[in-house]
Amino acid sequence: MYVIVWEYEVRAGAAAAFERLYGADGGWAALFRRHPGYLGTELLGDAQAPGRYLTIDRWRSPAEYQACLAAARADYATLDAEGDALTLHERCLGRFRAPD
Repeated sequence: MYVIVWEYEVRAGAAAAFERLYGADGGWAALFRRHPGYLGTELLGDAQAPGRYLTIDRWRSPAEYQACLAAARADYATLDAEGDALTLHERCLGRFRAPD
């Protein structure tokens, strides 16, 4: 399994829209579901820092994730712009593999 973890700081008043876009049934997950190898997305809100979130995207392999990015560039850019309007900060915390 291949996992990508992102951290976000959401603009004041934008939490509900952010959660809709980045949640398990949101726009990003809908885009990813169209591609083989996507296993799911988890959205976590920080219990001590309102407005701070993590997303955890799970894929079978790095190759399947990269194939999705290559095939969905325009849709990815559209969703990324929507997300940029909702966030103050976005950072990839890492790309991880589950041990065999």
